[in-house]
Amino acid sequence: MASLDLFASENYEVTQFSEQAYLLHGYVASQADTILSHLRGVIKQSPLRQFVTPGGGKMSVRTSSCGDFGWITDKKGYRYTDTDPITEKPWPPMPETLKTLAEQAAAKCGFESFYPNACLINVYHPSAAMGLHQDKDESDFSQPIVSFSFGLPVTFLWGGLKRGGSPQKVTLQHGDVLVWGGPDRLRYHGVKKLADGQHPLTGNVRVNLTFRVR
Repeated sequence: MASLDLFASENYEVTQFSEQAYLLHGYVASQADTILSHLRGVIKQSPLRQFVTPGGGKMSVRTSSCGDFGWITDKKGYRYTDTDPITEKPWPPMPETLKTLAEQAAAKCGFESFYPNACLINVYHPSAAMGLHQDKDESDFSQPIVSFSFGLPVTFLWGGLKRGGSPQKVTLQHGDVLVWGGPDRLRYHGVKKLADGQHPLTGNVRVNLTFRVR
């Protein structure tokens, strides 16, 4: 298992900002080129799209997935599917490097048996945001969420187990990884509106990957 450390940055720090929620600063920064290259291959097979929520609103982020399952939303509701509704084919396989890095990050935070089978890809352009929500479409809440950030910095909002209140603000930089689970698994969380800017690897966007066990 120790050999997996070769994939990730040796120069990272961990901040614990809740009971079982952790920020691994720069953990995948050294692998960004490789990861983004893999993502371009995934998106060629299952292109980014703006989903419509059950209420009829269009999401501001552009989304795709890879793995055994992909997350979708439409007027019928939020759910996972084993096929892409656009291509009508199975979602692209999850690149092994991504899967390994996500498992490794989870293990660093005490989640030793995390084997993700879904990776949601969200691309934020300037002014895109994500309202406070829970990740509750999965079947096993004992499994954590692992989230990678690339490109422009953004403010992550960390709320409580019920909607409302003033969420904690956590700045996410290029290459940062979030891991949360256990008593924090169903915390409300979101992302503030992305400010305009430029990043040498992603241009004027932020790329976010969230790994889950469907």
